[in-house]
Amino acid sequence: MASVTADASAAEAGSANEQPVFYVTDEHEHAEGGSTQLGFWLYLMSDCLVFAVLFATYGVLGGSFAAGPSPKDLFDLPLVALNTTMLLLSSITYGFAVLEMQKNRVSPMLLWLAITGLFGAAFLGIELFEFTHMILEGATPKRSAFLSSFFTLVGTHGLHVTFGIIWMITLIVQVRMFGLTDANKRRLLCLSMFWHFLDVVWIGVFTFVYLMGVLR
Repeated sequence: MASVTADASAAEAGSANEQPVFYVTDEHEHAEGGSTQLGFWLYLMSDCLVFAVLFATYGVLGGSFAAGPSPKDLFDLPLVALNTTMLLLSSITYGFAVLEMQKNRVSPMLLWLAITGLFGAAFLGIELFEFTHMILEGATPKRSAFLSSFFTLVGTHGLHVTFGIIWMITLIVQVRMFGLTDANKRRLLCLSMFWHFLDVVWIGVFTFVYLMGVLR
């Protein structure tokens, strides 16, 4: 009887020395993906301001030819239409890549990304051909305010496409190495927003710079 009492006293003493444990059942998870996309949206908004300034600059200086060539003398609309088609097709193929990503099908997604990169490279190639042809004809950026604003606006867009292709190649390598992890999916969605944004900007360039330049 005494041993039972001693064991009970020891158990009570042990339980008294134990620290209470609290569990938080309604703790919120950190939404890392949401913060990433929010930050990228903020970046896109700042990029919108950059292109808005470039469009406004072209709108002011686009008619200052300084007795030099005008848009009617320089622009080849069929070539620019082909270039526009390349970028529009790349936006469609990236959409197919996102659909395959949502199905967790890695190989088809990588194929569509590669096709998107090829369309983007074709766009850059045609743009470089246009720039080279204009420069060889003496229509350099320092020839007039019109040409300075033109090369700045179109060249800035071309640099964005170049960075997008580099980013795309990097993601292709990462997906091949690590698979479709949550982080890679977020990066692919961010690149999707960036690529479609460039598509929208180019539609503005095609309409405001090329079409209106030739028709006015």
